[in-house]
Amino acid sequence: MDFATLGRAPMHLSLGRRRITSRDLQIVEATDELLSEEVPEPDGVAQNVSLLRGFNATIPSAEKSRIRRRQTRNVDAPRLGLKRLGMSARGMLGGEEDHDGESVASEEDVVYISNSETRGRKSKGKRRGRQSLSAGKTFGREELLRQTQEIERDKENLHVRRTLINSEIVEITNKIEALDAMRAKLEHDLLKLQEDELELDDELEGVKERLELEESTSRTRGVVHVDHIQSSRRRKGPAFLPSEHDELPPAGHSTPITALDFSEPYGTLVSASQEDSQPRVWDLLTGEEVGRLRGHQGTVKCVQVEDQVCLTGGEDGTVHVWDLRRVDDDDEWEGAMLSLSDVAEEDESQDGGVVKTNGIRSGSSKPSSVSERDGPCIRVLEGHTKTVSTLYFEDECLVTGASDKTMRQWDLNTGQCVMTMDILWAISHPTAAIPGNALPNHLFSGAAAAAGTFAVPTPPYADGTWDMYEDFVGAVQFWGYALVSGSGDGAVRMWDMRTGQPHRTLLGHTGPVTCLQFDELHVISGSLDKSIRIWDLRTGGIFETLKYDHAVSALQFDTRKIVAATGENGVKIYNRTSMQHSTLMTNGHMKPVERLRYMDRYLVSGARDSTVKIWAL
Repeated sequence: MDFATLGRAPMHLSLGRRRITSRDLQIVEATDELLSEEVPEPDGVAQNVSLLRGFNATIPSAEKSRIRRRQTRNVDAPRLGLKRLGMSARGMLGGEEDHDGESVASEEDVVYISNSETRGRKSKGKRRGRQSLSAGKTFGREELLRQTQEIERDKENLHVRRTLINSEIVEITNKIEALDAMRAKLEHDLLKLQEDELELDDELEGVKERLELEESTSRTRGVVHVDHIQSSRRRKGPAFLPSEHDELPPAGHSTPITALDFSEPYGTLVSASQEDSQPRVWDLLTGEEVGRLRGHQGTVKCVQVEDQVCLTGGEDGTVHVWDLRRVDDDDEWEGAMLSLSDVAEEDESQDGGVVKTNGIRSGSSKPSSVSERDGPCIRVLEGHTKTVSTLYFEDECLVTGASDKTMRQWDLNTGQCVMTMDILWAISHPTAAIPGNALPNHLFSGAAAAAGTFAVPTPPYADGTWDMYEDFVGAVQFWGYALVSGSGDGAVRMWDMRTGQPHRTLLGHTGPVTCLQFDELHVISGSLDKSIRIWDLRTGGIFETLKYDHAVSALQFDTRKIVAATGENGVKIYNRTSMQHSTLMTNGHMKPVERLRYMDRYLVSGARDSTVKIWAL
């Protein structure tokens, strides 16, 4: 029965043997105020009480002395019986009887006033009601001393009860904290199960892709068919995972890492450094250097590895196609190479900023094809007039971006450049941008950039150093006919590769876009403006923004994590499920990380300390 019901019920209702009085209801109504009040400890109250004393303070008989004093002070002895019955009927004396139904007060406890005083009080009428202690009752010394002792004991009882209640509150608080910790752990376990389920789905998909590839392959031994290559950028993850953290021999590179990529766990890694025109090929199973890719005239800026095929782009404006099986192999290699055209034909026609060309140069001075003794380079693609800063290939199609502010689409089967997409033209036609946005003019002026070289200083890294950023096209990726690019004007553009026209521009970055990746739902881009932005492809709006202390130079993501290089010695990891940030630091780099490649739970990172490290997340 709740107290709202008790307030409407007759006052003779009781819980057990004790009647509910109006005083009880007043206390219930003021419960919140009473609990919030600070109750000082009275002087003389015992701070430490025995177990027996604590028991005696909490049993029902501890209230007997208080009830006795109340009856002694308020009961008019000559009318005790009738008055008690009358007041009991009105619910005002419930609590004056003990558990046996007898009055606690006895005749010896009360000192009565004289009969003359009683008669005098009678003659004054019946309106006076109950008399208080100061209204005429007289107590003896023994009674007053007894009441003093009882009051002190009752105060000690209150102290004991308050201490017990406070102890229970502390205990309940501890239990709540323990339950909260258990709840948090269970929620974490639930998130982990979600991640494990996603991982199993991805692993199953990777195994199915490998199975399909094995069943459908029709390779002739020793021939490279680029049209059968399944890009690991689209592949969710490997079928098996490493379990160790390792790094390549320190004698590998001597300058900051500029590009890297690997085929799969325990597969082949290719890495390039700043002042070395020869990318190095590593066997991840043994951690040893296999050989070098010789052919570029300058720093290699971008690398992509798929199975045994590797593509590199560099400061010399060329793209090299490599067969990694022939790295530093002096033995005769069986099988024929792909035929290359010995005539460079160029047929240019400009239509809305799109230039279609056909051009190819063989990998050697021989006019017809690359012979068996020409090393691992099987093609050199020429067309860009400045540094090739980014590339992406899948199946037989390749897209490259360069500092000449263009992107080129290549057919790897024929070695021909089939389309050139001009970013300057896209910038000069802002109607392709999302309405309500404007290009960040302070970063890039089309007319000025057309006449000069694009170069902006990077924000200082965590170690205080900085560099000049000159890669106008920071990143490209395509899927089917959909191409996404990030450029020095801070824009993320979506292109139709059938027409070469940009059809949407995502604006929000205030610095050059250095890296990006996209899937069915989102484009995720990193920038020198110290942020990663997650774009919703359905609306074109920003789904989420991750901010860092330094510029973002590389990123990759899957369904669970975003892994990024953000100008610090550690690799940043953002858990997309729990929205938590973490950093890979243990046995990590000594200088800021600038390049990384992430495949499911396997990561390779390259930094300004000239080292390449392998991580198992």
